Amino acid sequence: MSGHSKWANIKHRKAAQDAKRGNLFQKLVKAIIIAAKDGGGDPAMNVRLKAAIDRAKAASVPASNIDRAIQRGTGEIEGAMYEELTYEGYGVEGVALVVSVLTDNRNRTTPEIRAMLEHNGGTMGTSGSVMWMFDRKGQITIEGKVDEDELLNAALEAGADDVEVEEDSALVTTDPASLSDVAESLKKAGYNVTEAEQPLVPKTTVTISEVNKARKLMKLIDLLEGHDDVQDVYANYEFPDDVQEALDAEE
Repeated sequence: MSGHSKWANIKHRKAAQDAKRGNLFQKLVKAIIIAAKDGGGDPAMNVRLKAAIDRAKAASVPASNIDRAIQRGTGEIEGAMYEELTYEGYGVEGVALVVSVLTDNRNRTTPEIRAMLEHNGGTMGTSGSVMWMFDRKGQITIEGKVDEDELLNAALEAGADDVEVEEDSALVTTDPASLSDVAESLKKAGYNVTEAEQPLVPKTTVTISEVNKARKLMKLIDLLEGHDDVQDVYANYEFPDDVQEALDAEE
């Protein structure tokens, strides 16, 4: 990749947002519960659960909390049960937004998400209104300097689709069904795999060229991400270098 890396910008934002979240542990635990509920409690047989556990471990969630979350998901112990909801909508300049939620009370969560959108330059869409603009991908983050050719060969041999290398990190893209196998193969090859996720990746992006509009969009996304029930927010925006640099300078 050349120029200002969009992936690096997103990664930087995600790290900054996670650092602000006092409720990060709660979000990670809820993700484990729902993954275990949907696919069973064995991470070797449940790729989504394994990814959720890996994220929790990376954030230093205690092993006992992880174990209890799995047991709650499988019904071995009682506790609040969550349902998975997806809200679709639009931000400034028609940017598509997909908000992934885990909630124990949709009657509370739905109007709160709608109000956040409508009070910050967005609108709530109907089911399917923007989801078609995204593809589900497997993404593996590798930290540290790597040789691009060597990583590409190792990744393709493991079944990955693509590799993007930055100065001190790399992103490997794969089919979601192959995510766990590819991640394990790269770990065995000696790479420092720090994250394996299945995000929604936009097919095309909307370029926001005005700093004020970019600021307004990021405020909305930050508010949504800060909501207790929101797990992930996906959007198809892109900022030119000068706009991104202006936003970075404000942090």
